[in-house]
Amino acid sequence: MGLIGRMGMNTRNIRFRSNRVRDILALYHEELDGMYGSGEVGVFLDMLFEAFLGWDRVRLLTSREQTIDQSDLLRFHWALEDLKRHRPIQHIIGHVDFCGCHIAVSPDVLIPRPETEEMVEWIVKSYGLRVMSGGILDLCTGSGCIAIALKKAFPAAEVTAVDVSSKALAMARQNAENNGAEAHFVEGDVLDGVNGFNGSYGLIVSNPPYVMEKERAQMQRNVLDYDPALALFVPDDDPLRFYKAIAIIAKEHLAENGQVVAEINEALGDETCAVFKTQGFNPKVHEDFRGKPRWISAQFKTQ
Repeated sequence: MGLIGRMGMNTRNIRFRSNRVRDILALYHEELDGMYGSGEVGVFLDMLFEAFLGWDRVRLLTSREQTIDQSDLLRFHWALEDLKRHRPIQHIIGHVDFCGCHIAVSPDVLIPRPETEEMVEWIVKSYGLRVMSGGILDLCTGSGCIAIALKKAFPAAEVTAVDVSSKALAMARQNAENNGAEAHFVEGDVLDGVNGFNGSYGLIVSNPPYVMEKERAQMQRNVLDYDPALALFVPDDDPLRFYKAIAIIAKEHLAENGQVVAEINEALGDETCAVFKTQGFNPKVHEDFRGKPRWISAQFKTQ
């Protein structure tokens, strides 16, 4: 529900002692530290003050005695209520920063994660001119964050992005337009092989669904309740189904010296590599900033 609709609701339960910034900060920590931890709540507050008031962290730290108007106080009230319901902070502010791009998000798309951003940064650093000399194919594009970030990094590359969800593609197209990134978006199911593209690509990249159903119990509510299950989960009896499809697509459409890069389930690194090996690739597992297996890169085996 938007702010205008909410303003007509009963707001007698607003609990801020005043409309001073210090009282807003105090109540957030009082009611949320037990759920998220003080450090995470501090990050939430930084993000909310920037989104709602345009304040950076320095302004926030030096303006604790300043007061804000009632309409802004209501926004902080509803954001607090949302966070208590485990609504993701990215949905509350409506976007996430990803590799320097402003990516809008909603329950129709997976919220881009830092691990995915790290994978894209690795691609930009590692592939350089080899990517610019060929097209880029992004499978399971979701919000379009990977395709858009790579297009911004390599403006000369032709970028094609595929997703099965029409709602996700609508958001991806809008994100591409908002970021000034030209890309061709195709609705199609990677598991069916996808017929919306032709030719070869210098880079094929993907962050496909890879969370096994049995791993649901380990996941946080803000993911389970708000991220689309279609973008997250795979059956326990066939957890590598997307990688099998991606490997086949890559075998058919990857340029001779091209590479495929895909985010993976940290528990299935060796098994994912085996899938690509069966299609003639020489895969390598890469660890994320937490030291966990997070993505693979693969080239055709050299004779």
